[in-house]
Amino acid sequence: QVQLVESGGGLVQAGGSLRLSCAASGRTFRRYAMGWFRQAPGKEREFVAGISWSGSNTDYADSVKGRFTISRDNAKNTVDLQMNSLKPEDTAVYYCAAGDPQAMGANWSSKYKWNYWGQGTQVTVSS
Repeated sequence: QVQLVESGGGLVQAGGSLRLSCAASGRTFRRYAMGWFRQAPGKEREFVAGISWSGSNTDYADSVKGRFTISRDNAKNTVDLQMNSLKPEDTAVYYCAAGDPQAMGANWSSKYKWNYWGQGTQVTVSS
């Protein structure tokens, strides 16, 4: 069982930066792949970024490549999302997720493959 708590959301102007953090409970944190999803009003929850249990592999949605960076610290049980050059279309509730890498396979983008979710943190980018 893994419990996830996000922090770091807020209001920022376009072109600015924010850093989201997700704190995980449980001694098995390092076994899980970790990811970030987001959901804008009236839209489906979409994949943003993912990182393997070791941190050696990462994946990003095309819309955030080159702007966002996902990282993890297994000693601290945290996963972060550094968001730069933010755009108004990045406005959404951002969710941290954890998944069993053996069950997920190579496709991290499907929300149905992730087992645990945080409560979400709001990111608003003004134009």
